[in-house]
Amino acid sequence: MMEEQLSQASGSCAGCGVALQTKSVELPGYLPEAAIGREPVICQRCFRIRNYNEASSVAVDQDDFLRLLGSIGSTDSLVVHIVDLYDFEGSLISGLQRFVGNNPVLLVVNKIDLLPKAMNVNRLRNWVQKQAKEEGLRTVDVVLCSAKRNMGFERVIEALEQYRNGRDVYVVGATNVGKSTLINRLIRDYSDMERELTTSRYPGTTLDAVHIPLEDGKAIIDTPGIVYTTRMTEVVPRSFLGSLLPDKPIKPLVYQLNSGQSLFIGSLVRFDFVEGDRQSFTFYVSNALNMHRTKLERADELYADHRGQLLGGPTLEELETIPAWTRHSLRVKRGVNKDVFISGLGWIQVNGTGGAVIDIYAPKGVKVMLRDSMI
Repeated sequence: MMEEQLSQASGSCAGCGVALQTKSVELPGYLPEAAIGREPVICQRCFRIRNYNEASSVAVDQDDFLRLLGSIGSTDSLVVHIVDLYDFEGSLISGLQRFVGNNPVLLVVNKIDLLPKAMNVNRLRNWVQKQAKEEGLRTVDVVLCSAKRNMGFERVIEALEQYRNGRDVYVVGATNVGKSTLINRLIRDYSDMERELTTSRYPGTTLDAVHIPLEDGKAIIDTPGIVYTTRMTEVVPRSFLGSLLPDKPIKPLVYQLNSGQSLFIGSLVRFDFVEGDRQSFTFYVSNALNMHRTKLERADELYADHRGQLLGGPTLEELETIPAWTRHSLRVKRGVNKDVFISGLGWIQVNGTGGAVIDIYAPKGVKVMLRDSMI
């Protein structure tokens, strides 16, 4: 009955044009049932921007997101791509360059507050530029910031002024990269929202992008977050995200290991040092996760008997909803510095230069790879 009432009231949001729905707050077009019948009928996301100057995060699947990206190439705009430094390869939009055409791309790297304070910022920026280039992304600039901690945001504003040149700004990114936090800062600092939003409706657009008006008649276009199922954050239950995602600087954990030793990262991932000289490994993961070291020969039995309990979360019940492990065999060559990157979880820095053979057991589908060391 309520869905019929919704259909009769309006099929799409008067603000952003997306089809309205009352089932999922996390998907585009969500409208609380209590709001049905109000005029104009706008989704909760548009309502929050209009009344509270605050954008909320929504997500779409890859096909819908790629259709939206494809429309950007025909515009004359600045594209701001927000990525999560803690999950860099997992949050970088693959193939973005071919969708945006000749439009300049400003890469905003969020969550730098999670790294140790002694980190060399210039070295970090160079690392980001190199990794982005290897992924085929051409950028006009790289800005490091923490929207949550208000670090480096002045530089984000400066870069927008420097590269926008009177054009619209499209903001794109994956889910859980802090895009909404950064958009909210832009609304407060960069857009004359009060004047614009009390005198007119939102300019609508296709799909579910929201236009946030600027003083010069242009707009910041807030696009929904793309869901990458290759990230651990999309695999674990939402109730466990608080343990998986750090909210303060990580305290790296260093382990001296001999070959034939294993480490469990909670009950989520198993790290096996299969072959190599004794060396140290530094784990950059949430400090809320338990770490447990054992011998490789005992690892299978230990996991079978103590997953979700002694090894730490997720719980046994939550583990039932997570895909079974698959093994990734990685070989680090002699004389090179590498990270073992596990998307959505963090990374392990291989500190020795004598080479190593490593096996990673992680939920099927989660991206696991070797990369040049960040730190």
